[in-house]
Amino acid sequence: MLGSSENDMMNDFRWIMDVVQNVDVGLVLLDRNYDIQLWNSFMQNHSALSAEDVIGKNLFDNFTEIDQKWFLRKVESIYLLKNSAFTTWEQRPYLFRFDNYRPITGKAEFMYQNSTFIPIQNLNGEISSICLIIYDVTEQAVNNIELGEANNKLEVISQTDGLTGLLNRKTWEDHLNNEFERQQRYNEDCTLVIFDIDHFKKVNDNYGHPAGDEVIRKTADVTRQCIRKTDIAGRYGGEEYVILLPHTHVDSAKILAERIRKKIESLIVCYEDFSINYTVSLGLSGFDKSLASPTAWIDSADQALYQSKEGGRNQFHIFDHSAK
Repeated sequence: MLGSSENDMMNDFRWIMDVVQNVDVGLVLLDRNYDIQLWNSFMQNHSALSAEDVIGKNLFDNFTEIDQKWFLRKVESIYLLKNSAFTTWEQRPYLFRFDNYRPITGKAEFMYQNSTFIPIQNLNGEISSICLIIYDVTEQAVNNIELGEANNKLEVISQTDGLTGLLNRKTWEDHLNNEFERQQRYNEDCTLVIFDIDHFKKVNDNYGHPAGDEVIRKTADVTRQCIRKTDIAGRYGGEEYVILLPHTHVDSAKILAERIRKKIESLIVCYEDFSINYTVSLGLSGFDKSLASPTAWIDSADQALYQSKEGGRNQFHIFDHSAK
């Protein structure tokens, strides 16, 4: 029969094992060869592998989703420094690829995990094994991801013109200010284009404001089709649009201006029973060292636009900085 002290030890052992098996985190013990020595109920339930299936077997042979090179670097540093280590779901979404079964976070395809790596000493004080603790943080991760996506959408909305989807005036002017400062330092090629819809008031008067809104939208669509990814287009107000063309000499910008003009000229906007034809006039201004401010740059392009209007519309003009 066991003595009282032995009974106490057995009771303590059973209590410890009961906690290990039923705690709501994953516990895995790995020896120096990365063979699994402990596999608690959490790991069994989520992997569908019992302790008998995995104990004594190599971790990497059974769980190929684990990045072995990364894992070995992580664990070998623990053996060397004798300190615990951590990894979060932001750094690595999971260590073990478990399905997510929680109804609240049902959008998640897998269980997001935080992991702790703890060195375990033997009786000689040497690190002989590593204990992995796996935390299910799916709810927190999904909430953070959704919050981040919502914030990104709000940021886009705050920068975008609601009717056209182009940058709104404030955001575009922020880009203009940044580009102006950069041009003052480097004086590279850059062209500002400003254009508006000819006789837009007649569109509203003849077809109604909803039809006018459709014309504004279609003009923005043409603009998006014509510019490069690096170009910065915005709605400046009403029926007026602006484009910044970085690394573009004004002679090259003429090609874009003519492309927009021709596409708009040949465009037919259909709204209800109406078919609407219209044109645009454009003004271009390359960056020049004589420009005192971003506003002066806009003004110079606007003067070129005025020349296009005076010249009969449906055309573009370039501001001549040398004539000032």
